[in-house]
Amino acid sequence: MKLTVYTSGYSQEVIKLFTDVFTDTEGPKEGRVIGQLVTELIGTTDSNDLLGYISILDDAVVGCIFFSRLTLPGGKIAFILSPVAVASQHQGKGLGQQLINFGIQQLQTHGVELVFTYGDPDFYAKVGFVKIDEDIVKAPKNLTYPDGWLVQALNSEDITSEAGAAKCVEALNKQEYW
Repeated sequence: MKLTVYTSGYSQEVIKLFTDVFTDTEGPKEGRVIGQLVTELIGTTDSNDLLGYISILDDAVVGCIFFSRLTLPGGKIAFILSPVAVASQHQGKGLGQQLINFGIQQLQTHGVELVFTYGDPDFYAKVGFVKIDEDIVKAPKNLTYPDGWLVQALNSEDITSEAGAAKCVEALNKQEYW
């Protein structure tokens, strides 16, 4: 398996991957929603604000993750990991964890200080994320699942309280994703 940087030449394959994976796990409606999110992320987000990484196996994209800029009031360099997809037939083999760890290593080379995500705490704890209270860093939108607001510091500094809410890229700035 090859882990590499996402480029626009993979756009259609990546959109299909996300649509198929979320259709398989959550149903056709959710598949369309996440497919549209990925379409908007790659179509409307400035290249300085979006970093993507893919897993390729036998010339096919079998996994993809995106990190988009999260603007914090205090000015720390932060990104949010969302969304993540691993082809249904390749799930449960550690591929998602490998891809996330690869992406986090790449973020460190870009000087990113904090990486956030919003999802299953049990899964993301396996790759170093911990729960963060919104009293410390407020999410961009109201959280329907507050226990899923997670963070990982990519440097040795403590995570300090931020005055005000974080701001995400436009494609993620919809309440339905939060």
